[in-house]
Amino acid sequence: MSNDTKTSTVLMALAGTFVLLALVLATRSTVLPPPKPFPLVDPALLVPTTMRTSYLQLIHAKADLSDFDCYACHEKGKPPTLRFDTNHNIVVPKEHSDIVMGHGRHNRNNNCFNCHDEQNLQVLQTRDGRELKLEESPPLCGSCHGPTYRDWEAGAHGRTGGYWDRTRGELTRRLCVDCHNPHSPKILPRNPFPPPHLLHPVPSSPELTGAHNRGGRTLLSAAATTKSEPRCSLELAADRNVRAPLLSVTNRHGQNCPRSTEAFPASTYHA
Repeated sequence: MSNDTKTSTVLMALAGTFVLLALVLATRSTVLPPPKPFPLVDPALLVPTTMRTSYLQLIHAKADLSDFDCYACHEKGKPPTLRFDTNHNIVVPKEHSDIVMGHGRHNRNNNCFNCHDEQNLQVLQTRDGRELKLEESPPLCGSCHGPTYRDWEAGAHGRTGGYWDRTRGELTRRLCVDCHNPHSPKILPRNPFPPPHLLHPVPSSPELTGAHNRGGRTLLSAAATTKSEPRCSLELAADRNVRAPLLSVTNRHGQNCPRSTEAFPASTYHA
């Protein structure tokens, strides 16, 4: 048999093999189910309005401002009398029953005249004695909350909108009271935004993904640097008494793990 004949025979055999494999794959091909539609984001999460409506927003909306006319009830030139109970908690008059005093800790700021000018109830007063209109309250907030006020001025705190390029439009900045109630400024916890949808879903088994669900949160585990060390997870534990989150490193049995960050180079926390 000549070399050309051998080559032709081998090529025909390979071609037949590939055709046979193609037929086998075609008959055993798995039809993938149609992808499930992604659930839409809750429209309430996309509303651009602020958490509350401030006095300045009411002015822009040309709303009824009669509730802010202090001297419709109070007498000019006569500061209102403040009353406190035996625990030195301010007694809010029934005419202001919608106000809940909760500004600061240990009742150290439960005095109306720390912010309002007792000689002119239509204006605010800062710690250094400046008078401010009700719609110009951020400097008043900044007289106590200096670092936060500087962040707000720089655009890091609060909501900055409009245009960075001033030639195209103005840069808008929300006031403190657009989100914080001046009498009870603490913002209650809110549900986070949902995570992004995966185009290619991964298995949900913890053994396959290394993920552990705890209290609605996902903790991605990372192996320790040595085989003798247990598998540990990094968890951010919130503490109400401190400003910064605490780092808690434990394994699945609740045992403490080494706190060196070098032992967990790939650990990631997802809220």
